[in-house]
Amino acid sequence: MFNRRIAFLPLALFALFLSLMVGGGLAWGQEKGATAGGAAKLPTIAFEQYTMKNGLQVILSEDHTLPLVSVNIWYHVGPANEKAGRTGFAHLFEHMMFEGSQHVGAKAHFAYLEAAGATDINGTTNFDRTNYYETIPSNQLELALWLESDRMGYLLGTLDIEKLANQRDVVRNERRQSGENAPYGLVEEEVIHQLFPKTHPYYPAVIGSHADIEAARLDDVRNFFKQYYTPNNATLAIVGDFDKSKIRGLLEKYFGSIPKGPEVPKITVVTPTITAERRAVVTDQVELSRVYFAWIAPPVFKPGDAEAGLFGEILAGGKSSRLYRKLVYEKQIAQDVGIDAEEAALGTIFTLRMTAKPGVKPQDLEKAADEELNALRKTGPTAAELERARNVIESERIHGLERTNGVANRLQYYNQFLGTPRYFDKDLERYEKASTADVQRAAQEIFSTKARVVVYGVPGKKIISNVPKTSAEEDKKEALSAGSGGGAPDEPWRKTLPEPGPTPKFSVPPPTRFQLPNGLSVMLTERHNLPIVSVSFYSVGGSATNPLDRPGLAGFTATMLTEGTEGRSSLKFAQDSEQIGTTIDSDSGYDSSALNFSVLTRNSAAGFDLLSDAVLHPAFDEKEIERTRQHRITAVLQENDDPFALALRTVSQVLYPGSPYGFTALGTEASLKSISREELRGAWKRSYSPANSVLAVAGDISEAELRKLAGKYFSTWSGGAASAETIPATPAAPARSISIVDKPGAPQTALVIASLGAARSTPDYVPLEVLNTAFGGLFSSRVNMNLREEHGYTYGAQSSFLYRRGVGPFFAGGAVRTDATGPATKELFYELTRIREAEITPEELKKSRDSFSKSLIGLFETTESTALTTGQMFVFGLPNDYYRNLPEKIDGISAGDVLRVAKKYLSPGNTVVVAVGDRAVIEPELKKLDLGPVQVAQ
Repeated sequence: MFNRRIAFLPLALFALFLSLMVGGGLAWGQEKGATAGGAAKLPTIAFEQYTMKNGLQVILSEDHTLPLVSVNIWYHVGPANEKAGRTGFAHLFEHMMFEGSQHVGAKAHFAYLEAAGATDINGTTNFDRTNYYETIPSNQLELALWLESDRMGYLLGTLDIEKLANQRDVVRNERRQSGENAPYGLVEEEVIHQLFPKTHPYYPAVIGSHADIEAARLDDVRNFFKQYYTPNNATLAIVGDFDKSKIRGLLEKYFGSIPKGPEVPKITVVTPTITAERRAVVTDQVELSRVYFAWIAPPVFKPGDAEAGLFGEILAGGKSSRLYRKLVYEKQIAQDVGIDAEEAALGTIFTLRMTAKPGVKPQDLEKAADEELNALRKTGPTAAELERARNVIESERIHGLERTNGVANRLQYYNQFLGTPRYFDKDLERYEKASTADVQRAAQEIFSTKARVVVYGVPGKKIISNVPKTSAEEDKKEALSAGSGGGAPDEPWRKTLPEPGPTPKFSVPPPTRFQLPNGLSVMLTERHNLPIVSVSFYSVGGSATNPLDRPGLAGFTATMLTEGTEGRSSLKFAQDSEQIGTTIDSDSGYDSSALNFSVLTRNSAAGFDLLSDAVLHPAFDEKEIERTRQHRITAVLQENDDPFALALRTVSQVLYPGSPYGFTALGTEASLKSISREELRGAWKRSYSPANSVLAVAGDISEAELRKLAGKYFSTWSGGAASAETIPATPAAPARSISIVDKPGAPQTALVIASLGAARSTPDYVPLEVLNTAFGGLFSSRVNMNLREEHGYTYGAQSSFLYRRGVGPFFAGGAVRTDATGPATKELFYELTRIREAEITPEELKKSRDSFSKSLIGLFETTESTALTTGQMFVFGLPNDYYRNLPEKIDGISAGDVLRVAKKYLSPGNTVVVAVGDRAVIEPELKKLDLGPVQVAQ
């Protein structure tokens, strides 16, 4: 899909009637002509807006669909406000906001929210703003207000050199992880550098440079806070299940006394026009070359912005787009194509990326892409292309309203760029009015060759600009010379943690369940607040059924289901999917194969038609098999670019020798080359039968309607009884060892420790999850607080039990600084040993249980996640009322239970280490730990 990227989530443009009214949350709105039969009503967002005396803008949108509420605050500051020599400062300060304020305590922000059952907590920075948000059970609203108001009014006095030094380390690790150690990360940074002059605030990209991050000083941080983190430079949105009669009083209590700050300087930067093509070549440690075209399009909501968005969708938005059809499908010279738009006030950044197939020169890929671009400029899009683009845009926009935080960000987004959240109806008009001639004009004028940047990312040496870390002595001197903190006048009552309100009366409704006469199971969770229906089709089996000499067979088979049917070619299937605003995804995991889609209600029948066609009538055309085969073989090659893909592949080989679990679902090059059409058809016939499958459906559809659709499209499907479960045997626990995958010059190590874990059917599942939550499942867990917050080794560390029908693995680790590989490994084993030696504290136990049980509702916030969760219930044989009864089981877990399963399932002596990084640097340090034999993995 073509993603217009707003930093908070990927969204496409839209064609949607959304009118505004006060009070009532999401509701049915005006009718719009349907594309697949019948008129449909579309949602509206109701909101109120006002400004407090201190200048804080407030947006309120009440919605009682679920007992969740999102608190979302945007500070109107980003890199656009930064000074030369302090690039990346807005993003660095985003991190500082989580370090603890006067009444909350050091590093306690996440801990409080996680214990309250928050389903979503984070902060993000883009070019023009920084936001912070949390989605929590509605009875914990005051907790969120207390936390956000305390860091707005009382952070300043707690900012010290220790916190700054730690977060400089964390942000530099983030830069390494997301840019320098990620495939093509440095190439994409060069795209931004080419688009803007060095004097432009967007030039450094959001995260900034190592030199400027390290140069940040305590006085800089404090002055930045005083200037920009003020009520009069912020907008607070609250969306979801709150009491409208009480909310203004609560906001006055928590935010009203925070004083107004100084006026914010206006941004006067003018983005220069690109008048001649700019070019660059960047080398990176990648297997395949990649070509980027980039343009500066009109700023968001300015004339030409909507037409540019439609152009992007038509050019490279999906499988029916011009470039996918020509470069990936027909000529097969590109592995993938995609286009993104970073919407910004000083110019929207449009980036087209095309990854070359092995042996294809970037020059040839560029030439072929230009042929399509020139054709689009010459003749414009067809009416059908424009209509498909509008349908995809409309569907994606409505899906963005399923989460309360999505609604909050949408209202904030309009307010940021337009000065008001009241813009839905006008937004519709922009896309409805755009004609094929308008899109053609955008292709000619906005996306001309002379106005673009062309950057090649080619295999070669990775060149990184680094600077030393500030010494402890320098930090100590700065602490002595820095000015004082300060903050709002203290209010003693803020020291008291707010009490939660009454627990909301809500339990997860068990899905309605029935079977068709042929044995196909159907599970339905109704929700009628939005006109959306999501469907997950699961067939039990998956990669665990692959013969040992045919890894990847199940995944290859699943992919072929949407690559052409008896009645639709591969491209026709893609066009019909995008015509109803969706993509039908198909893939295979270890335990099941699945096809998923989500559509607007009016397109439900068309969606079921496509799904049933894929499941019941796949063509397995030889031409499509060979094309898909080459694509998957190239994807195996691309795994070599991803440090964590290499780490997990290596872990699988070490833990599961001679087992289907020892391979990734993608398979191996040798296997993919040898799989025949007969084997693909045979795997389809064996694995896909009605008695072995489920239709898990969620959203705006009744049981009667679903029975009718399921019967119409699946009743003719025949097959035998459910296939016998194929569960790989559990291998012997491995001896401790270290495997190194060499990535010369890597700035980070993908570090993983792993052991055999448990099957999903284990009676110890609940205590294991409580254990993992405390160990590495939360931001405030032991592993992350140790490696990130205490030592600054990583941007983030975590752990997880990966449950399967057979015994799955246990993982812990993260991307750590190369020079910290040895110490980080030592700390992981320290935490692994410590969790087995004594019971977790009462505070840890309560936080872990509460976070686990109270956040379960997040699995059901969207129709898509509801359908996926319900489908997994079928795969693992869970009863219908499983999630209704789960909270009580979680609350019954004791510290003794956690210690028991820790001793049973976590064994340092049977835990292997996999490190993907610069062998020359990391091997000597790992050998010193004496954790077992060291081997170099291939």
